[in-house]
Amino acid sequence: MSETESVAYKRVMLKISGEALMGDQGFGLHPPTVERIAREVQSVHKLGVEICMVIGGGNIFRGLQGSAQGMERTTADYMGMLATVMNALAMQSALEGLDIHTRVISAITMNEVAEPYIRRRAVRHLEKKRICIFAAGTGNPYFTTDTAATLRASEMSCEAIFKGTKVDGVYDKDPAKFPDAVRYETITYDEVLAQHLGVMDASAIALARENSLPIVVFSLDDEGGFKGILDGSGTSTTVRD
Repeated sequence: MSETESVAYKRVMLKISGEALMGDQGFGLHPPTVERIAREVQSVHKLGVEICMVIGGGNIFRGLQGSAQGMERTTADYMGMLATVMNALAMQSALEGLDIHTRVISAITMNEVAEPYIRRRAVRHLEKKRICIFAAGTGNPYFTTDTAATLRASEMSCEAIFKGTKVDGVYDKDPAKFPDAVRYETITYDEVLAQHLGVMDASAIALARENSLPIVVFSLDDEGGFKGILDGSGTSTTVRD
């Protein structure tokens, strides 16, 4: 049996927040943290899994915060999209430092630094085992990178979305505050929405439900966590019907 036959999914979307790249800093990029995450991705890539990525931009600029401070919402959101491109380029650099061919594909045209989004070309990159990092969200204001990840995962025919967080799954309450918090093994899309569990924003959950796309929530802070979920040894929560 080949390695790809032994893993649960052959093509996945990895969604991580921009904050995951800043380590213990309060802002920006922390190169050792970026490299650590790149090694996590490398371990899964070695299994033969085709990987898409979407990275948020909250470590550099968050559109909603800019809007709350009086900036026009559309302008703030476009600035947030540019922040995601910066993060995507940083991750591309780290992955290529590990000899993994990587393409940054931007929803906003910027030919000097990234490819424009063309679905068939992106699929071809995946088939050639290149990692595709989708940047600039959906290219539209008012949509989060959670929604962008779900949209691109659907377009790329991914079998699951892997949401890397600071905890090893979805809990009934905040495990950092409540020692008696209970982790779900599986939970439905409707339960996530009804209980306001904050796995992803509501439009992303609704889009995943529409396309029967499972969302696997796991801890990105646990070394080997991403690979562990794929080979069946890790801890996570799966959101599905």
